[in-house]
Amino acid sequence: MQVSIWEKESFFAERDLIIVGAGLCGLWCAHHLIIKNPTLKILIVDRGIIPSGASTRNAGFACFGSPTELLHDAEVMGAEQMWQIAEMRYKGIQKIKQHFSADDIDYEDCGGFECLQNSKHDIEALGERLLWLNAGLQAITGVKETFVWANDKMKSFGLSGFDAMIENKLEGALHSGKLVMALTKKIQSLGVDMLTGIDVHHYEERDSTIILTTKQNISFTAKKILVCSNAFTAQFLTDFHATPARGQIVVTSPIKDLPLRGTFHFDEGFYYFRNIGNRLLLGGARNKCFDAEATTNFETTTIIQEELEHFIKIHLLPSQPFDIEYRWSGIMGFTEDKQPMVKHISDKVTAIVACNGMGVALTPVIAEQLQL
Repeated sequence: MQVSIWEKESFFAERDLIIVGAGLCGLWCAHHLIIKNPTLKILIVDRGIIPSGASTRNAGFACFGSPTELLHDAEVMGAEQMWQIAEMRYKGIQKIKQHFSADDIDYEDCGGFECLQNSKHDIEALGERLLWLNAGLQAITGVKETFVWANDKMKSFGLSGFDAMIENKLEGALHSGKLVMALTKKIQSLGVDMLTGIDVHHYEERDSTIILTTKQNISFTAKKILVCSNAFTAQFLTDFHATPARGQIVVTSPIKDLPLRGTFHFDEGFYYFRNIGNRLLLGGARNKCFDAEATTNFETTTIIQEELEHFIKIHLLPSQPFDIEYRWSGIMGFTEDKQPMVKHISDKVTAIVACNGMGVALTPVIAEQLQL
């Protein structure tokens, strides 16, 4: 593609920093850096018309970990690392609420819940572990009992087939699309530029600059680049990637007098559901076929979609007909130790990937720790 002198000196002018990926990670990093240095010339590029991946294709949870997920994380990464990640997630949610009003992003302080079954967990033993979790979380949240039993609420929510439920009043729900739009508007008002439909496929480091080439046959020049393309990073940085994980979601048409209110997890977070007004959203079930869901393909699959509908029939709307109006998937990035991956590949190239399904909460805090 040939460019005009006007385009070369405006849209395609050299920048101090180019961020590859306009999802929540790239946006929060741009926000942090432009606040820190208002004269910095930053351009964000994304291959989609809007940010693709998971930022606008998630379930809209503002959560920092259900009890069984935190306990599992403690086993995988150790208790000290688990507490550090839990604190980052919690502080990330607070940062979102500080920057945007509830109306801006449809934030609801609706609380979070974890549903439990005796067949999957020793509920009596879990009660003892809650004491340990609450003691650790008090130092983070300032609340004596972050997790409390809420078995008496299961019936009022219309839930069926669960043996116990735990409530966390510090979690909530938000509108993922409105969050991304609000954050985009904020950074653009601060002087950050953005171009969509730009698919970067190669970079070349030179003495004082770095050249990005794209599938649109347009080249960009910058002093540094920051790669925030999550599970898609392997398509750009071939020796540096996170394992992709597709999260499939269904949303029903409006249901009259839907009793469910709040955000809910089940089976260590592999199932997650909430209300959107009078609609029911349910996502997950990738633990039914891990290998098939380790993909960057956005297509939904029959096996997962049928499992999600079955879950609704058994547990969420056991005596009520429903229609599925929306079906979609988002692509997350995971590491083996469930730690976010921040890597300085060279003096000019840095990559941040893999929020392990917690990008909404983690990205505001990861951005603040960024050193370029």
